[in-house]
Amino acid sequence: MDLKGITENYRERIQRIALFDPLFKLENKKGKDNNGDPIDYFSLGLLTLLFFFENMLMRNKKTGVKELAEFFKEINKDEIHVDNDGFEKIARSIIEIFRPLSGKRNSRIFYNWETRKEEIIQYSILKADKSNTKMNTQYYTLDEQGLELIFATKEYFSDFQLSINQLILRKQLEKGEFVGALRQINEMRIDVKTLQDRIMKIKHEIQRNIISDETYERYKMIIEDVNIRLSRENEEFEELQAFARETKEKLGYELSNDKEIKAYELIIEIERELGEVHDEHRNLFKESIILKTNALQAAQESLYYVGIDSFNFEQEIVSRLMSSPLPVQSSRLLIEPFLHLERKVIWSPFMVFSSQMIEIEDKKKKVKEFLYISDETKNRVDLEIQRKNFKSVMEIILKVLGDKQETTLEEVVFYIKENGYEYYLNNRSFYDFWIVLHHRSPLKIEIIEEDVNEHLFDEVISLLKNKADILSVVEINKIVNVNERYSIKNMKLRLEAKTSDI
Repeated sequence: MDLKGITENYRERIQRIALFDPLFKLENKKGKDNNGDPIDYFSLGLLTLLFFFENMLMRNKKTGVKELAEFFKEINKDEIHVDNDGFEKIARSIIEIFRPLSGKRNSRIFYNWETRKEEIIQYSILKADKSNTKMNTQYYTLDEQGLELIFATKEYFSDFQLSINQLILRKQLEKGEFVGALRQINEMRIDVKTLQDRIMKIKHEIQRNIISDETYERYKMIIEDVNIRLSRENEEFEELQAFARETKEKLGYELSNDKEIKAYELIIEIERELGEVHDEHRNLFKESIILKTNALQAAQESLYYVGIDSFNFEQEIVSRLMSSPLPVQSSRLLIEPFLHLERKVIWSPFMVFSSQMIEIEDKKKKVKEFLYISDETKNRVDLEIQRKNFKSVMEIILKVLGDKQETTLEEVVFYIKENGYEYYLNNRSFYDFWIVLHHRSPLKIEIIEEDVNEHLFDEVISLLKNKADILSVVEINKIVNVNERYSIKNMKLRLEAKTSDI
């Protein structure tokens, strides 16, 4: 047997095992409820990890002792007989195990059979997040090792978590499981954030730890592996987005019932969320390329200057030349590495007689940059996006109208909030729709003038062609506070019904 191969990476293996230590500490913790039954702290500890992981998926950053106690109370179902204070005491004691009050990380001392030395490893399951000083409340979130512990319960490595989630997402989209696909995208968002933290950690380690060529080569290999994996994941993201786009187009032709409409709305949200995650991952890919070039180059240069600092010029060169007589040729070879290359600036008179290029300044051809997009093309793309956004808003308004001829902006906002379309209210296009439409009111449905503003409503007009002659919007003396970011003056929208020509 290869004994060296058996003990290779022994520290990393112990570190993965040590992540479970807090759970086993909770298992040994003694405690009873009001009925005298023992409290299963081990299972409550795992529930705590899942609770913080779920809140990370939901991007809820206000999770502390009280929120965890409320979660225990809701999930309890008379399994544990304690009051509210009892649940809060349990929650506090579990958080103290995952994050000690001393502020120090959890640690484990072990004998490393690879290095034949006693070593210590440190890890952090929970880390402090935001805090509310007025309420004297501290919020927590899972640290990097806490996420590793969660992923370890799924029996696969966190390094390949994003790739696995991409495969699962593809299968869910193929089967039409759109609700599960949205959750999968949220998990992918966390995976990208974890990768970002890891790359930042590697960057800091490169700046601190590269002191030899061996260390440099090791970090170079790590970065190349990360870069290759990110490249493959980026290709998979592009294929997933193309697949989601095709699925949306197919569903768009079959909107005959509420179920199909709901599926179409979900695939639109999936396409948007997937695009955001892909954009974050693409930025991460660019950072890895920069890290591969700039950071490693800087580390290599630092190795060079470390060698220069440790090199004694007086002793190695001057003393050698002066203490023992050397032939001229040998002396020249000794000092040649420290001399500059010969530099010579010349100018030839023949340049006067060479052919000259004479151009008029205004007629010079401008060289376009790589992937250059003209202003006209960009405006056309922006216009197309805005037209589709206006169409989506009008579809919502038609749902609010039903059989009515008029409604208000306030009623539309209420309908959007009640039916889970809040993302419309976070988009500037929703407010542009009302402002531009008010400016153009009354809008004639069958007449399309040739100007930019009118073209914005082409899709809207196509929805209303057989329903009305004129679309009008007037202000109402009231401010609608939509959310923390947007407020807008209330407006009344009215459709003048279609009438036959006289």
